[in-house]
Amino acid sequence: MATDYDELRTDVKESQENSLEALKSAKAPDAKSVVQELDEADALDGLTPGGEFIAEELVVQVIPQADDEFTCWSCFLVRHRSQKASENDGHAYCVECVG
Repeated sequence: MATDYDELRTDVKESQENSLEALKSAKAPDAKSVVQELDEADALDGLTPGGEFIAEELVVQVIPQADDEFTCWSCFLVRHRSQKASENDGHAYCVECVG
C-alpha cells in the first residue's frame, strides 16, 4: 500500500476547515465598542493597582561625578578610579569592558 506523505492528514484538514468556518462566523467588533474599550483603558492609565491617582513627579537628586571617578566610554557607567583598566584617545574603559 503506497502512502502519499505530501497529502495533509485528515485530522489536519478537518481542523483547518473548522477554524476557517469559525473565523467566517465570528463577529468582528464594531468601531464604537473598540473606541469605548480604548477610552476605558486610557482612563485607567493613571491609576495604580490600588486605585489611587499618582499626581506627583519623580524627584531625583543628581550628584556630580567625583574627582576619583570616571565614566566608562563603553558601558557609560560611573566607576571608581580603581576600576579603570585603560585609556585610549582620552576615553577611559573599565575592567569589565576591557576584560
